Amino acid sequence: MIEIRVLSSDDWPAWRELRLAALTEAPGAFGSRLADWQGDGDREQRWRDRLSIPGSHNLVATLDGRPVAMSSGVPTADPLTMDLISMWVHPDARGRGVGDRLLDEVARWARERGADRLRLTVMPDNTRAKALYHRVGFTLTDELGDLLPDGVSREQVMLRPL
Repeated sequence: MIEIRVLSSDDWPAWRELRLAALTEAPGAFGSRLADWQGDGDREQRWRDRLSIPGSHNLVATLDGRPVAMSSGVPTADPLTMDLISMWVHPDARGRGVGDRLLDEVARWARERGADRLRLTVMPDNTRAKALYHRVGFTLTDELGDLLPDGVSREQVMLRPL
């Protein structure tokens, strides 16, 4: 059974565990690196601050009682657009509807706040994530994403009407 839980800053240990697992399992899928969140970067206050982004909606999904996925919705400067960030599903839980449930929950949250679209960025070679996003209504845009470390490629921006 899939359950979705909204996190507060007090839930930082659960977020930390999943985020470090995500950065370990899929290092090329995120703008952050595992090393950025280890050593000096691995501080309780930093994890609490991440879960305290003003207006954010931070989620953990459990499958049969085990934490297996995470995502966040965050406001943008445009009140009609919310961003989906930090999306990750453990490989053991992929293909079991967990990602769909997280995306639906972030979309519901965004609609309740008056947004009419949900935006995300994805690495160009992350075909599995892009397939999930396409399946739930996201399409690629012409918007330029952040420049990647190679200095040539950019993240791809996808949008889902709400």
